[in-house]
Amino acid sequence: MLLKNKMESPGSKTLTIIAEGVKIEGKLYSKGSTRIDGEVSGEVITENELIIGREGKVEANINTSNAIIAGSFKGEMIVSGEIEITATGKFVGNLVQKDAQLTVAKGGLFKGQIIISENQDIFKIAADKPFIKPVQNQPQTQNVANPLHIQPHTNQDFQTRIPVRETDIRI
Repeated sequence: MLLKNKMESPGSKTLTIIAEGVKIEGKLYSKGSTRIDGEVSGEVITENELIIGREGKVEANINTSNAIIAGSFKGEMIVSGEIEITATGKFVGNLVQKDAQLTVAKGGLFKGQIIISENQDIFKIAADKPFIKPVQNQPQTQNVANPLHIQPHTNQDFQTRIPVRETDIRI
């Protein structure tokens, strides 16, 4: 008799597809993976992987386990695992992660801030949990004696900011 090592919740293997030409405004929740090739604005919560296809345009607050951005994203994204921005992907906004697991392919664009959070509660994904906004953008200060040393911003709830200022990272 074969036993599964990991219990899977019902719906965790489903794939939700927002096809090209489809526009959605509001809150989208998926227990499985989600692929967006259309346009979505509002809030997206997906328990597994989120894929924004080449033609996908998303302006939203997102909470997911892993993400692949091949299209256009603007907003706040909380990712408990890995995020990849492909050669055609554009990410503009704030990214909150447990660990720094961001990959930007040659030609991909990242413009915004990366926040590494110690607060594990924000990474819990649930349909009824409200999106927790990260700390608002605050200017970073530099030590004049050592211009490469940037003072990290910390918050009582969570995070240490990686020293990135409204920066374009294009590889």
